[in-house]
Amino acid sequence: DKAQSGGEERAQRVLRSFLWERGENYRAEMSSPVEGWNGCSRLSPHLAFGSLSLRQVYQTARARRDELKAGPTDEVTKRWGGSISSFLSRLRWHCHFMQKLEDEPAIEFRNMNRAFDALRPLEPDPERFAAWKDGQTGYPMVDACMRCLHRTGWINFRMRAMLASFSSYHLWQHWRQPAIYLARQFLDFEPGIHYSQFQMQSGVTGINTVRVYSPAKQVKDQDPQGLFIRRWVPELEAVPEKYLPEPHTMPELTQQMASCRIGTDYPAPIVDHREAYRAARERIFAVRKTAHAKEEAARVYLKHGSRKRPRDTAGRRRSSG
Repeated sequence: DKAQSGGEERAQRVLRSFLWERGENYRAEMSSPVEGWNGCSRLSPHLAFGSLSLRQVYQTARARRDELKAGPTDEVTKRWGGSISSFLSRLRWHCHFMQKLEDEPAIEFRNMNRAFDALRPLEPDPERFAAWKDGQTGYPMVDACMRCLHRTGWINFRMRAMLASFSSYHLWQHWRQPAIYLARQFLDFEPGIHYSQFQMQSGVTGINTVRVYSPAKQVKDQDPQGLFIRRWVPELEAVPEKYLPEPHTMPELTQQMASCRIGTDYPAPIVDHREAYRAARERIFAVRKTAHAKEEAARVYLKHGSRKRPRDTAGRRRSSG
């Protein structure tokens, strides 16, 4: 329930515990706020503050992967190998996103794709913004993630994406002020990753898939027993499991038995998911279909789109230099 401690010695311990103890199921556990708490590397604050270099982490992970390859092949080794390969891939993405800001510093302040400049009001709606910041939206997974972030400075990547998506699509807020707010909460704030990802999650790059997360589905997929939610939103502690994704659907008698009256002990949803989902997609795709947005998307891709090296005739990646 507290923030990670800093320092090079602790950073080295975290690195080794991940690569030799905790990371076996990283690939499967990283999306869950429950399992990801220990299953994720937890190295991001150390990378942000410099108590470890990315080169140190990358080389140590590669050495660990080579060690596994030299040993016996069994199911445990396969899981470890897959997880470390996934981790190495994310280290490469880490640098890819930081490079975006190096190439275009203005993306901290304005949309990558300028066709979306008039899509949302620049100033946030005070009531909606406050509910989102305070973890009082009426959507348990959103509220649990925000409250956890306030206390610890960390949540796993999928839940960060959900917070950004919810703000952008459900609440229809411009990404700029919510991005600044979360930047001040993250112990591992890295501007190159943060602003690029926030623009992706709000749909204003024009080249990425539009993802509108369902907060209720995230409960069912990532916290089906409600362990994370009950920990961070104690008002919902006695709510039956079947109602945790959408507490506002509890019958009156169930609310009484759970000591959780919607609108009194826990807020009703600030917006209707289905209506917000439909309206957001209509607005986003109306812009994406325009000639201006398509021209801008081509420019954005040319400057920021990921590049894969072509393969040779044997299916191997050719050297880029």
